[in-house]
Amino acid sequence: MLALDAASPGVLRRGIDEGWLPSIAALEARGRSAKTRSVEGFYVGATWPSFAMGRGPAHHGIYWLDRVLPGTYRMQRAGASELVPYPTLWDRVAATGRDVLVLDVPLTGMNAERRGVQVMEWGVHDAVFGYGASPASWEAELRSRYGPHPAPPHCDAVRSPAELEAFADQLVRGAGLRAKWTVDLFDRYPEWGFTIQVFSETHCAGHQLWHTHDPRHPGWDPEGPDLVRRVYRAVDEAVGEIVDAVGPDTTVALIDLHGMGAAGGHSLLLREVLVRLGYETPQSAATAASGDGAAGSDGVLRSLYRALVPGGLRGRIYDWRQRANQSRGVGSPLDLDPSRTRAFTVGLGTGPPFSAIRLNLKGRESAGTLEPGPEADAFVAELRAELEALVDPRTGERAVARTVRTRDLFQGPRLDHLPDLLVEWRMTPARGTTAVGAGAESVWEVESPHVGRVAAQNDYCRTGEHRPDGMVLLAGPGLRPGAVERTLSILELAPTFGALLGVPTPEMEAAPAVELLGREAGPSADDAPALSRDGPGPGAPR
Repeated sequence: MLALDAASPGVLRRGIDEGWLPSIAALEARGRSAKTRSVEGFYVGATWPSFAMGRGPAHHGIYWLDRVLPGTYRMQRAGASELVPYPTLWDRVAATGRDVLVLDVPLTGMNAERRGVQVMEWGVHDAVFGYGASPASWEAELRSRYGPHPAPPHCDAVRSPAELEAFADQLVRGAGLRAKWTVDLFDRYPEWGFTIQVFSETHCAGHQLWHTHDPRHPGWDPEGPDLVRRVYRAVDEAVGEIVDAVGPDTTVALIDLHGMGAAGGHSLLLREVLVRLGYETPQSAATAASGDGAAGSDGVLRSLYRALVPGGLRGRIYDWRQRANQSRGVGSPLDLDPSRTRAFTVGLGTGPPFSAIRLNLKGRESAGTLEPGPEADAFVAELRAELEALVDPRTGERAVARTVRTRDLFQGPRLDHLPDLLVEWRMTPARGTTAVGAGAESVWEVESPHVGRVAAQNDYCRTGEHRPDGMVLLAGPGLRPGAVERTLSILELAPTFGALLGVPTPEMEAAPAVELLGREAGPSADDAPALSRDGPGPGAPR
């Protein structure tokens, strides 16, 4: 299983059709393919845990790496055991006695008891636990033979055009090295039954280099190189090297669990909108109004911090603070006066299609102000109407595409761990940043009769942000080439691969997508009972 982390399915489609991604095109030509969609709204943080365990956010409670601790007003970074509270697909395969190679899967902790090899964060976009490997002998050998990943462990940074090109070349070299040490492991563990290797290079390229690829981005330079395409071509070459090494008798899955596009929307402005509507009150503002000079100065210090510390550096400082708080078992306090707040924003990043809001409910939050039931429902209706009245003054169009309550999307034991309302932004036109293109279109604005005009300048270094769409290719012995007509949920993928491997997955939310397992002979999509949730049997090929 080769994962192209957060690759754009649109870019992959063009590369296949135009012939500059020949390895991926060859997989598609001889195998099954389908479009996929990640878990709605929370795909930025929940995609990898949801895919690995076959369970959605309301079951595992992860919607973002940092989340509000239930019953508090503090943000806490999730630990390894919290990210993966249920067995993963590869845990289930290893339990059948087969060696598994789990290589650079994001947002998953180390499991030294699992058969085979695990490499953690040699080169991933979300480096939260640090580099490690099991067995420990491979940890040192991998670094000594191949070195660390050529790109820095944290991709986010403001870079000049020349530095961006150098960064792209680091990603290119990283993809090549990844293929080499993966093939090395195949030689060392010739009896492996399952391998997953994740190419983070597409993820980092999408966030940092999108403006070099997309003419619609305000930072695009028509004379500059397309660095996204450069990285994707290198990943395609690495995919080809790995596929050639395993040979035609091995089934190969290529997955792209969520995508990438231009940063846009108005997530940067949501908190100020809620503040102006009187729904959210910052602690600094509340105490300043009451004459508490110390707390008022805290608000001034926050403003100075944002003005003087670059966005990329603020991100690193935030990461350091979250790690320190995690080690002490505490979270970072939100700048919030709960006694004067009915709803508050929960971060899902700057520039993706979705933002999130949590209600300050009595009985759930420690200082709740909203009574659950009719009172909260009436407030949500009011809030949704106000959000849907926001207009982008640049285009004259509504800024919000839709709002949806989380409980209408998900059900599970940790539903209350999730934000309550999702705000989906209209994503056109693309939004700029001060980090590229001389700051073109870097001021984001919305307005409404009740809110007035809200504006803020974006200085975040990312020019690309996530989309929920992806794709899957599956090629191997006995699989009939062709495309699946419907779009698959990523929650269907682990049960489907489990069926292929003869691994039962009864606790997972979805049943296998039997049409992805189309056969040249034998069961077809109409023969669903032949490919039940118990899989095709212990004799299934890897």
